[in-house]
Amino acid sequence: MTTALEKDLSTPVPQSDRRGSHAMRWWVLAVLGLAQLMVVLDATVVNIALPHAQADLGFSNGDRQWVITGYALAFGSLLLLGGRLSDLFGRRTTFIVGLIGFAVASAVGGAAGNFEILVGSRVAQGVFAALLAPAALSLLTVTFTEPGERAKAFGIFGAIAGAGGALGLLLGGALTEWVSWRWVMYVNLFFAAIALVGAILLLAKHTATQRPKLDLPGTLTVTAALFGIVYGFSHAESDGWTNSVTLAFLIGGAVLLAAFVYIETRVAHPLLPMRVVLDRTRGASYIVVFTTGIGMFAMFLFLTYYMQQQLAFSPIMTGVAFLPMVAGMVAASTTVPALVVPRVGPKVTAVFGFALAATGMALLTRIGVDTAYASHILPSLILMGLGLGFALSTAFAGATSGVHHTDAGVASAMVNTSQQVGGSIGTALLSTFAATAANNYVADHVSGGAPSPRVLAEAAVESYTTTFWWAAVIFAVGAVVVGFVMPNKVPVPSEGEPVLAH
Repeated sequence: MTTALEKDLSTPVPQSDRRGSHAMRWWVLAVLGLAQLMVVLDATVVNIALPHAQADLGFSNGDRQWVITGYALAFGSLLLLGGRLSDLFGRRTTFIVGLIGFAVASAVGGAAGNFEILVGSRVAQGVFAALLAPAALSLLTVTFTEPGERAKAFGIFGAIAGAGGALGLLLGGALTEWVSWRWVMYVNLFFAAIALVGAILLLAKHTATQRPKLDLPGTLTVTAALFGIVYGFSHAESDGWTNSVTLAFLIGGAVLLAAFVYIETRVAHPLLPMRVVLDRTRGASYIVVFTTGIGMFAMFLFLTYYMQQQLAFSPIMTGVAFLPMVAGMVAASTTVPALVVPRVGPKVTAVFGFALAATGMALLTRIGVDTAYASHILPSLILMGLGLGFALSTAFAGATSGVHHTDAGVASAMVNTSQQVGGSIGTALLSTFAATAANNYVADHVSGGAPSPRVLAEAAVESYTTTFWWAAVIFAVGAVVVGFVMPNKVPVPSEGEPVLAH
């Protein structure tokens, strides 16, 4: 039996009712892409600058992780709320508030005179990024409603989302080496200013047709659940899996997540309507983004360590070394959605992408203490870039396909949430595997006394190759799961939304 909602979702929306920004849509894409780049950059741009900030502000190694974790906790736990707020109060308004707040938080962080202000600014960045990121993707979703153009737009947006982490390493290295660590924060002011002007001039205003209602029980439950899960995995990285605090947060987060699902099936106006995630195309797309978040961590973190410690690359050279991966990702993301997906379908495209990524990770396990970049790293980076470009561009289009405009924000937030939680799991899980592998190698090769520098270097490489093998397995498992779950039909566009005429 067809419900009223299903009829509503399947009814075509007249072109006259679609976004008022439609005529300026490619400029809108540029504005949204710039904002997305700023958010993605901030996940990695600070990493390279962290030792310099630590030396300048004088905080301990134990405290250092909070500069990264503070951003991840606020961002990851508030994303679903941020996505729903953009549905309720207008994407344009939410996007602009997120931009201004992110810029102010970045300015405060750049001027920080002590550790507490720096961490506070990073938390504030995470809060406003949780408004900004879902609003950007949902604006893209309701702006591009023609299948051909939608494919190109999502390909470009997916390339930015995927390549931003590698570009962050390059930008962070350049700014730290040539100017100051503070400029990894200040640089956001330039991104935000350009995007803000574009948003005010180009984005059409949403017309509210009903009084917004917020699911307060669901909001509080899922925010606490995501906080517990992200913090639990972060705590596991530093204190281990059997630590009582780690277990309490992980178990508590899982229980709250189950309670959230129950609440969402009972309330009249759910924060995350189950129809959003139970659609097989959208559900499989979230799995793709989640799996990529886990696997990409191994490449960015441990390959950065390898190039800087074993190959003696400078921070800037390390960033440059990742550019072939960025090129591969951009090449795949900008061509696959329009040329490949319509011919072979999203399932085949995403599975093939994961297969390429798994092959690239497996090839990385050949590295040794004395191996070279061109022979042992470059081929893997190109394969990884192409593979992730295939998978992510398909997932970004599928994650918001066929969604009603009133759900576009929360559907978009699920993309960011999947990536953020995946990254947190990858950080803890693969760091644990790396530490265990290094310790076992030293124990097996040193019978007594201190290990030699050569043994320590070999132990470090052993830890890296172990994580690369695990990441290859994760991508392979992701390919199998997506192959079972995702239907092989081209995603249908979501509808536009009513807006005020310009």
